[in-house]
Amino acid sequence: MRLRPSDSNVTEDQEPFIGVKVRRKASRRHEYKGDYMDIPSRPYLMKILQKQGDKQVFFADKVLKFTSTGKMKRWILMVTDFAVYLVDPDTGTLKRRIALAAVDRICLSELSDNFFAIIVPTEYDLLMASTRKTEIVTVLVDATKNASEYELEVDFSNRFEYNASADLVKEVQFEEAEGSVRTRIVKK
Repeated sequence: MRLRPSDSNVTEDQEPFIGVKVRRKASRRHEYKGDYMDIPSRPYLMKILQKQGDKQVFFADKVLKFTSTGKMKRWILMVTDFAVYLVDPDTGTLKRRIALAAVDRICLSELSDNFFAIIVPTEYDLLMASTRKTEIVTVLVDATKNASEYELEVDFSNRFEYNASADLVKEVQFEEAEGSVRTRIVKK
């Protein structure tokens, strides 16, 4: 995994992103399950995957996705051997499929928050939040490497930009505040 830290001081007990990200105690040395949705028991999800030709699900769970207007919506995120999927949990419809090869990098803060951005230069990016962020990032890096021999870059910074839509760039800013993390999302 190629990690690109910023210039801050982080100690070694903050693995698996050792030396680049502050970790909550509960998220360290956590066993990964992968499929938290039990995909085989959900015919509508199986149908989507079969139609697209994906064979293996490495990760599936509900996440919060931030819309271009700044609202949060719960989605089903699936990472397979070929793509990242976003499925509407209310209707069971596929909203978006992103080929792993189209993902340029993943952005995270250096602090103990649940945010991550999947950067897709040919389309708009995804800003999401999940308590299983570490597992998602690890799975994305491994799946991309297995599918293409390309090593996905993981950038750590307390400030990063993402394309919320085709014509809207936003910046996510993180700062420590009274024992927690304050997050702001602003238009650029």
